[in-house]
Amino acid sequence: MSIPSTASPPRVSIRREVREVARLAAPIVTVQLGMLLMGTVDTMMLGRLSKEALAAGALGTAVTFGIAAPAFGLIMAVDPLVSQAHGAGDRAAVLRHLVRGLVVVGTLSLLTMLGLWFVGPQLHWLRQQPEIVPLSTEYLRGVVPGMPGFLLFFLVRQTLQSMSIVRPAVLAVVAGNLVNVVANYALVFGGFGAPALGVLGSGLATSISRWVLLLVLVAASWPLIRQVVPARSAARSSALSRALRPGAFVDLVRLGVPISLQQAAEYWIFSLVALMMGALGAVQFAGHQIALNLASLAFMVPLGVAGAAATRVGNAIGRRDVEAARRAAVVSLGLGAAAMSLSALTFAAFPRLLGRLYTPEPEVIAVAATLLPIAAAFQIVDGLQVVAAGVLRGAADTLLPAALALIGFWGLGLPAAWLLAFPLELGPRGLWWGLTLGLATTAVLLVLRTRRRLSQPVEALLAERRA
Repeated sequence: MSIPSTASPPRVSIRREVREVARLAAPIVTVQLGMLLMGTVDTMMLGRLSKEALAAGALGTAVTFGIAAPAFGLIMAVDPLVSQAHGAGDRAAVLRHLVRGLVVVGTLSLLTMLGLWFVGPQLHWLRQQPEIVPLSTEYLRGVVPGMPGFLLFFLVRQTLQSMSIVRPAVLAVVAGNLVNVVANYALVFGGFGAPALGVLGSGLATSISRWVLLLVLVAASWPLIRQVVPARSAARSSALSRALRPGAFVDLVRLGVPISLQQAAEYWIFSLVALMMGALGAVQFAGHQIALNLASLAFMVPLGVAGAAATRVGNAIGRRDVEAARRAAVVSLGLGAAAMSLSALTFAAFPRLLGRLYTPEPEVIAVAATLLPIAAAFQIVDGLQVVAAGVLRGAADTLLPAALALIGFWGLGLPAAWLLAFPLELGPRGLWWGLTLGLATTAVLLVLRTRRRLSQPVEALLAERRA
């Protein structure tokens, strides 16, 4: 087994590029859906325990990803660095970027763990129900031991993905899901002779499964990882010292901080909308969660295409083939829009049927049915904005896209959501139309930026400066 080459034939058709992007995107989508399934299993298990446990787990999961979102964004800086180094055939640079990523993950793990440990008792400031806060605190402290494994898994996965290696991550997510089911049953309910720990047990099960994700990923990809490690000890020592020299982390931080801000901005706006929805009532919040879950499932497809786009564009730029980078960008944007067109048609045609898959409550179904057509309206722009962000990440363009995302989400989307929902009294529909405005604005700005960025000469696109 060897690392895939990035060599490209002199003339590649659009049809071939579609196949290459789809081949890379399909396993990424599978992994994303697998990660979503792990959270679904946690929800199902806690739902069988009590409604308070279900609410505590949902709140704990939201808080976990809210705190971890900036860390994931910073780690995603390896996408352009590794993909361009791999495209240039520079395996030593790939190793140096991986080593620097490991150091950054160590720092991020400590900060994230401290945040998760201490945030629980402060949740009452978010006006959460008093009986939920202690349970959410238990869940959050249960997931703390798993955060280093989760962040390391994400780093290794992104590194491999940037070299078009995706199958080991699929194996890891399958193993992680199996362990998560067993561990949840054992630790939540006391199965197999284990102590019944309730909500805390679900958090601990999540931690265990995240370490399994990492261990299986490393085991499955170890022969490939070894190929970027020099065989001679002197060469390894030289590579390590060069990777850790002063100033070596400048590119990682320069590219990663804007991605971190962009990831946090997008995640946090949905979290704030959820809090505003909760202020409208329990029925409205439940309908919102159904529509949001369906939209999240559909979003996994363009998210996978975005990962493939970052790799294909970065590889092409690394080998100084700007035309190939442009072709990959166009194909990826087209695939993202096409996939979301299908979900848009589904949401618009069957809103009540989709709502009934989640609940028999007529009032909740009615709210979901009013929101899903709005979700249909923003599906295509949501797909375009995330794929455009992936293309720009592969082109090592992160600062301006982050600013554009802030303008779209926070400058327009969030104020519009509040204005439409409360002063104009449109309620849940107003919140979702505000989100739609934010997503559409962000999509237009990022697509225009993509066009401008890829019109530049290759020297302006190369990310690697201090490798």
